[in-house]
Amino acid sequence: MRSINIGLTEEQRKGVCELLNNDLADAYLLLVKTKKYHWDVVGPQFRSLHTLWEEHYQTLTMNIDSIAERVRALGGFPVGTMEGFLKLASLKENPETLPLATQMVSSLVDDHEQVIRNLRQHIDACGDKFHDEGTADFLTGLMEGHEEMAWMLRSFIEGESLQADGQGPAKAAVGVN
Repeated sequence: MRSINIGLTEEQRKGVCELLNNDLADAYLLLVKTKKYHWDVVGPQFRSLHTLWEEHYQTLTMNIDSIAERVRALGGFPVGTMEGFLKLASLKENPETLPLATQMVSSLVDDHEQVIRNLRQHIDACGDKFHDEGTADFLTGLMEGHEEMAWMLRSFIEGESLQADGQGPAKAAVGVN
């Protein structure tokens, strides 16, 4: 096999690939959970959640491919089995329950926020420990995407109207006929 000379040692590349494989495992588990909720959601929020989760799982699918390709670009091999994903993922499955729609949303918020926290740590490690600013930048983009998905999900369950200036909860209209 041809050696890789991209300014990172083999140890640095291996360390980064380990982080990326952890991120890949979380992304895959989050994809599965999002698809499962997409299929099983019921109730008055069905259409909006079904559509939102389709957008999310399409984004997650692209992210998964990008993470795996980044691992390969660094000379590593991406984890590619369910056993491997479950072993490396920080997220957990809940196969015995089928929650209500708002519980599904809340569960996905928690998962996205966990992924965001992990990515922040991995960004720091890529820059400080492994000196791989390219992967740190790549992970920053992924983190921003998860922040947006988490925001959309949180917005769905928060449900309190705001003042027009955005400075707090709206006051109930009194005496309006």
